[in-house]
Amino acid sequence: MYKFLLHVTYAYGLPICKPLEQEIKRRGYEVKWFSEMEQSSCLLRDTGDLLLTPQDVIDYEPHIVLSATNIVPDFFPGIKVQIFHGFSINKRAAEKGHFRVRGFFDLYCTQGPSTTIPFQQIAKDLGYFEAIETGWSKVDPLFPIMPTQNQRPCILVSSTFTPKLSLAHSDAFIAELKRLMELDKYDWMITMHPLMDKDCADKFRALEKTNVKFKDTTDLIPLFKQADLMIADTTSAIAEFLLQEKPVVTFNNNKPDNHLIDIQQPEQLEAAIQKGLACPAELMAYIKQFIAETHPYNDGQSSARVIDACVNFLRKDKQHLKSKPLNLLRKLQIRKKYKFFSFRSYTKPITLK
Repeated sequence: MYKFLLHVTYAYGLPICKPLEQEIKRRGYEVKWFSEMEQSSCLLRDTGDLLLTPQDVIDYEPHIVLSATNIVPDFFPGIKVQIFHGFSINKRAAEKGHFRVRGFFDLYCTQGPSTTIPFQQIAKDLGYFEAIETGWSKVDPLFPIMPTQNQRPCILVSSTFTPKLSLAHSDAFIAELKRLMELDKYDWMITMHPLMDKDCADKFRALEKTNVKFKDTTDLIPLFKQADLMIADTTSAIAEFLLQEKPVVTFNNNKPDNHLIDIQQPEQLEAAIQKGLACPAELMAYIKQFIAETHPYNDGQSSARVIDACVNFLRKDKQHLKSKPLNLLRKLQIRKKYKFFSFRSYTKPITLK
């Protein structure tokens, strides 16, 4: 009987871990949750599977900790597995971005070649963790891809919360969106990152009308399935939406590439939408190439691959792995955060015979 712990911070970690929970329970293994924030804890309390304190986690003694965060307490028992809270979209500088290694994880379950190759090279260089390509659990419910049944095009508007990267902080862009919405040519859905500034989110709530719906949710998969096109900026939701082979129009994306229709001025939006809805062959070819590099799995079985990888890693001989770095400052910060001062620190992953 393997015991799993699902470790999240914000509510957006829940749809990443829910498919993993279903797969764990399907196999008859035990699973509990631990959340760092009240925002997500309150959504888990009714399940009966929420551990409330670090001591509860220690008493539970998980074999495998699946973490949708960047840092996991080093004093938690079990192997620590990074399952990521988004795709690599070059949102931050390299030293703070997707490939930043903080010295807490034993295993990285990567999403596709564009993350597998760099992490396997880092694993080879550092020597204290492994990286295995599994695909990403969050997008399992996205598959199989089914054509939309909309009577007219449905457009999803999504934004990151980072002010300098967010379309929600551009009054000119919001004004153009409002103008297009009032033409009543399309149906619209709007969703904001849960950490979005309230004033910005309220500006979009004010756009609601018969053909415009504001969706206050962290479960974006149903919205992705319903929409024919996305309008976004540099949010990681772009990559998830593209996996359906549907076009995305971006506003001042910080690293625009050929798989996106990127615009720099709000007045370019209408023409970009028309281009995207036409699905030109060259654009669609670039989108397929992006999918092959980012997440080539369309079977909805990434959660199963993650669990397989974890169990195999738990049981295999890991004597070749080095001890993790001391990380004294980060370990102290974790203990202060939880007000839990433990001398225990797992510097090497356990092996279950």
